[in-house]
Amino acid sequence: MNTKIPVGILGATGIVGQRFVQMLENHPWFEVAWLAASDRSEGRPYGEAARWRLKTSIPARVAEMKVSPASPDGAPKTIFAALDAAIAADLEPRFADAGCAVVSNSSALRMQADVPLVIPEVNGEHIKLLECQAWRRKSGGFVVTNPNCSAIGLVLALAPLEQRFGLETVMAVTMQAVSGAGYPGVASLDILGNVIPYIAKEEEKMEEETLKLLGRLNGAKVVPAGFAMSAQCNRVAVEDGHTESVSVKLKKKARLEEIIAAWNEFRSEPQELRLPSAPDQPIEYLGANDRPQPRFDADRGAGMTTCVGRLRPCGVLDWKFTVLSHNTIRGAAGAALLNAELLKVKGFLN
Repeated sequence: MNTKIPVGILGATGIVGQRFVQMLENHPWFEVAWLAASDRSEGRPYGEAARWRLKTSIPARVAEMKVSPASPDGAPKTIFAALDAAIAADLEPRFADAGCAVVSNSSALRMQADVPLVIPEVNGEHIKLLECQAWRRKSGGFVVTNPNCSAIGLVLALAPLEQRFGLETVMAVTMQAVSGAGYPGVASLDILGNVIPYIAKEEEKMEEETLKLLGRLNGAKVVPAGFAMSAQCNRVAVEDGHTESVSVKLKKKARLEEIIAAWNEFRSEPQELRLPSAPDQPIEYLGANDRPQPRFDADRGAGMTTCVGRLRPCGVLDWKFTVLSHNTIRGAAGAALLNAELLKVKGFLN
């Protein structure tokens, strides 16, 4: 591209907003042109307003940009949204109504019938749902969402199994990193040396979103997948990387080597199109008995590869295995960025 598309970031000072800034630096298609956050950040240079928590340095150009009011006035037409659900429920429709393409990481609108909930490797065709939105008909604007950070890794691991063998039952227990709670996240005296067996609304999100993601697009709606799904979610003292212990019952019997091949061979449209943020291998099976581990494996594929390991027979269902995905990259900013890249090549972004 000769000219990059100007993009804005809503909720730019938070952890996911910072990931957007980091991942958009030197992006071949998009360029940060506008930043917005809460009233207390408005008018301040981004470098002062954002308490930068990432390991790379804040981009100098972005650090000097002034934080704008969170209003569509003066905003670019492509917006990445990293907002709390309660705020997103109000702001995202306002931006879409004003003609903006809103690529959202928020849970506020994910389960709305006409809002696409998308993982490009799994259900990129669901993007067509945006044509059913009233915003689209009125102003050309729309909202597209990516899933919850815990659902993304799980669904990437399940998709090849659903495609080749079919799923009857899925049970997942998560061990979720503290960065998933944003900043400052969980108080140190609550999480150090501890496991918190409750994350508000997380289990419901995992169950509902998984079925929508693996569901079938039927005209103006998605028919949810028909398998039984149960999730239990825990917060653990890990910085980045959500780990999940998963058990599945398949419709068609499969051998261990067939399942591993389904994962390692899995490729989809983002890989075929060579989208800038798409990993060469979206799912990687690790053969070591003690892998994947967040410390060593969360950053594979620049944080966009989901790792699977420890595949073995399950005494209750058919098979059990471990899944790991980077929660603020593949599970948040990177997921939205990949959605935007797919929207671009499909002609939805100008």
